[in-house]
Amino acid sequence: MTDSTSTPETANEGTPATASGSRKSSAKPARSRSREFALQALYQFIVGRNEASDIDVFTRDLSGFHKADSAHYDALLYGCIEQAAALDAQIAPKLDRKFAEISPIEHAIMWIGVYEMQHCLDVPWRVVLNECIELAKDFGGTDGHKYVNAVLGGLAPELRSAEVKADRQSGRAK
Repeated sequence: MTDSTSTPETANEGTPATASGSRKSSAKPARSRSREFALQALYQFIVGRNEASDIDVFTRDLSGFHKADSAHYDALLYGCIEQAAALDAQIAPKLDRKFAEISPIEHAIMWIGVYEMQHCLDVPWRVVLNECIELAKDFGGTDGHKYVNAVLGGLAPELRSAEVKADRQSGRAK
């Protein structure tokens, strides 16, 4: 099953889960893996200010990268870095604090979410939101997923207005 056809309700069906409810790494779809590797790479960019090409070389050498969707990883890594200022400009109005007070993990996850909502129109907005929440649960702070959910959930009607409106009219979204 690809995440472009799944919904948050069905994205994990048939996929073994860990005790915390998240999917086992070995069973994750290629796009989910690409988001994880992009998150790790974007963290290196935010914290270490490393060059994108150096981060890319390092990340591609990590265990399990061959199971990721490398084209989606490329789009996320290079797209988020190239558009960092524009992504931050979209995110900032939804924040209740300064970027300096946000975890670099959650910052990178929000970049991924906004980038995907803007540029990966084959991925439903609800899947983008769910995948970002799962990233925050797996890699972020204790309640980071709630913050990511609030920010990206607040941006979804602006970034995917027709899709969100259609979901709301059909009763699939709040």
